[in-house]
Amino acid sequence: MASMAPSPHAGGLELPAAVPPNRFWTLAEGRAFFELGAFYASSPFLMNLAKGDGHSVLTLPGFMATNSSTIPMRRLLKRLNYDAHGWEAGRNVRVNEELLSSLEHQLTRQHKESGRKVSLVGWSLGGVLARELAKLHPEKVRQVISLGSPISDDRNHTSAARLFKLFNGDEPEKLRGGQFEGLDIAPPVPTTSIWTKTDGVVHWRGSVQHPHKGHENQPFENIEVYASHCGLGVNPSVMVALADRLAQKEGEWSPFLPKPHQRILFPKTSMN
Repeated sequence: MASMAPSPHAGGLELPAAVPPNRFWTLAEGRAFFELGAFYASSPFLMNLAKGDGHSVLTLPGFMATNSSTIPMRRLLKRLNYDAHGWEAGRNVRVNEELLSSLEHQLTRQHKESGRKVSLVGWSLGGVLARELAKLHPEKVRQVISLGSPISDDRNHTSAARLFKLFNGDEPEKLRGGQFEGLDIAPPVPTTSIWTKTDGVVHWRGSVQHPHKGHENQPFENIEVYASHCGLGVNPSVMVALADRLAQKEGEWSPFLPKPHQRILFPKTSMN
């Protein structure tokens, strides 16, 4: 997460000041346990989602989390015929050169071993890292999907800003010649941001990819779901959107449009 704030004016529109989510939603994050229960209860339904073409998917956990948090998601993706992998960087705490090098090495290896581009799925801070990794190596990335990620380029959108600064200071902004000072700019690959207005960690405005920051040569979209921040990686509606996005043929992208029986799961289909 970077501290550099976006311009207060974008495309002639004044952007609201960056603020963390309402404390009510932060205190209600415990509902993620019910989302996990819903994930397992809906497993028969989820197994009937669109199958993949076997390409490699790299999942990146959120701040302070490890690969354990993405186990349910990766198990589902494997059953849907994806070569799903967790990252090899341990707990997601420090954003430094060592972490970037580890991610680059893993991405390069998966790309080389599969002979195909790799899809990146990042949860919260993991989504920020996935986007920046795609900017560094777009030739190896098929698409990026972020879940509740603070992509606004302003740490004030998250309630974890102080904790993040405690472990990282201002080091991330200085990496790779200021690589992390343009988080709100979409990577040059197809990009999807999945977000929720009831996020208790990252204010929903901080997770929306704005059109004026989209990449002119690549599509992007925002998909709203009913979820908590801590439940995004297991929420059934997120899995529906995730499976749909990953199942698209490489080079053949179209905006997310849930099937008629799935529409009840989504407040809006997109926000471009």
